[in-house]
Amino acid sequence: MMYLKLKFYALAGSLTMLVACQAKPDASASQPDAPAKNAASVPAATAADQVAVSPAQAQAAGIVVGSFERQNMTTEVQANGSVEVPPQNRVSITAIQGGYVQSVAVLAGERVAAGAVVATLRSPEYLTMQQTYLQSKARVRFLTEELERQRILDVEDVGAKRKLQQARADYATEQATLRATAAQLRLLGISVARLDATGQLVNSVPLTTPIAGYVKAVNINPGQYVNPQDVLVEVLNRDDLHLELKVFEKDVAKVKVGQKILFKVQNAGRDEELTARVFLVGQAFDDDARTVRVHAHLEPERRDLLPGQFVAARIQTAGARVRTLPEAALIQAGDLSYIFRRVGTDSGRAVFRRVQVRAGQPQHGDVPVTVLDPLPDTTQLVQKGAYFLDAELRKGEAAD
Repeated sequence: MMYLKLKFYALAGSLTMLVACQAKPDASASQPDAPAKNAASVPAATAADQVAVSPAQAQAAGIVVGSFERQNMTTEVQANGSVEVPPQNRVSITAIQGGYVQSVAVLAGERVAAGAVVATLRSPEYLTMQQTYLQSKARVRFLTEELERQRILDVEDVGAKRKLQQARADYATEQATLRATAAQLRLLGISVARLDATGQLVNSVPLTTPIAGYVKAVNINPGQYVNPQDVLVEVLNRDDLHLELKVFEKDVAKVKVGQKILFKVQNAGRDEELTARVFLVGQAFDDDARTVRVHAHLEPERRDLLPGQFVAARIQTAGARVRTLPEAALIQAGDLSYIFRRVGTDSGRAVFRRVQVRAGQPQHGDVPVTVLDPLPDTTQLVQKGAYFLDAELRKGEAAD
């Protein structure tokens, strides 16, 4: 029995040694193949911001590589505002004295000439004022004769000095009343000359516009009673349209008279960019918004704009020589943008790395850029085909 156990153990040991010999690797097989050497090689483009493309892909996508350009680019101040007219080109027509509206002669949007009648008012008070004028005129005539009599008596040393003085005072007082009443009638639009000539009273007065222009609003209708503080009709003259912009406190120091402005009319259904030039910069802040009003003349004058239209403007301030790239070189991504720089090759494929930059306002197809990480001016950058590289990079991210 003991002999059989020993024989079994010897057989098991032989089998173990045989398996171990077969599992031992060959020394030559354990050496990996040496990688192919490339003088311009870079690590494989597996990073999240790198992408590699073949020469055929680069040619098909039209990728063009260049470097930064240095250009004089103007800085800009963003501002909002509206198209306005000067105060002297805006008239609010009111009644000098309260009365009832007898007729309205204009409609909103209608063009009117200077001196045109826009409405007619009537009131018994107009009759009373004309009556006062005629009575005062008659009394002045009487006092003139009385003063002359007292002078004659004074010369002959017959009359009392007190009566002469009283006649002079009454005459001066009534003359003042007559002049004041005549001025009130002229303000109402009643002809004093016609009243003197005919003595005929009128119970209605016309309201006229002092300027030519377009009727902006008509706030009355016949039969309505109006007070002196009520605005009855508004007239605008569009011959001197200009921009009135609001510039924030932090940008006021950059704005100077004579600077050019590029602006667009909001909600006008057109992308046309218009121009203006600063002619006045306010010298005080608005209390609530902390903004300064800037006025600009349109260049050239425009007749197709309307007062009150909102505009988005860019004031062209001082210029500076900055790095620029073509607009096609940038990928917009919110407040920041991306460009692609060439970093080398990998197995015959060109490798590009995405770089984050801050972009300014484009001018004539070029964009001023500020690189967040230092890059020399000679860095090889993609100027065309950036969107193809961005699509390839996103494709790789999706695959990962």
